[in-house]
Amino acid sequence: MSGIQGKVVAITGAGSGIGEATALLLAERGAKVVLGARRTERLEALAARIVRAGGDAAWTRTDVTRRADLSGLVELARDRHGRLDVLVGNAGVGLLSPLDDLRVEDWEEMIDVNLKGVLYGIAAALPVFREQGFGHFVNTVSTAGLRIVPLQSVYAATKNAVRTLSEGLRQEAGDSLRVTVVSPGAVRTDFAERMDPAVKDGIEKMMEIGLSPDAVARAIAFAVEQPDGVDVGDIVVRPTAQG
Repeated sequence: MSGIQGKVVAITGAGSGIGEATALLLAERGAKVVLGARRTERLEALAARIVRAGGDAAWTRTDVTRRADLSGLVELARDRHGRLDVLVGNAGVGLLSPLDDLRVEDWEEMIDVNLKGVLYGIAAALPVFREQGFGHFVNTVSTAGLRIVPLQSVYAATKNAVRTLSEGLRQEAGDSLRVTVVSPGAVRTDFAERMDPAVKDGIEKMMEIGLSPDAVARAIAFAVEQPDGVDVGDIVVRPTAQG
């Protein structure tokens, strides 16, 4: 199936930022979106907005650190539409700090959300895609993994792990599945919300030159809309002002 019209797309981290923008854009272009995030009030509001605009949206609370929640998201798509065409693994967290601070709990959270969350999504969707004979994984990574800088070591490591995982998955996928990674640069989201105050100010200044989340959503849509047999492997999208 080519294009976006009619495709069933599940999105993690759909409650805000890139995930929300992706849901809105794909629904506008005719996709049937299935939304997952932890904040149910945001999911409910987003789904209602899509339906009011004539789109098709369903949602379920999804904490990507819980394997059962990813299985539930995929099953919601199948129960409602009979299939799943695309899983957008977008949920992520960036708790930046110097390694000397030894914020081990933050490291563990980034590993659990950014890496294990993607693995749990693969575990939920891959058997479905194999059974169907088609499917598309789109994973959000980051330019932080392309240019390593201080304070971002663990965050960049998790994103590069997903990049490596996705390439391995692509090579194992055969000729019927597609795998895409999208690497955004600075994006104007609430990314810095939970960071250490000493780091947060600098990140928020960088966000001033950031892309709108819709710019990243358009990159995801570009990969999704390609004809069968066309696999867009890697997209980098960043502000022209970003070094």
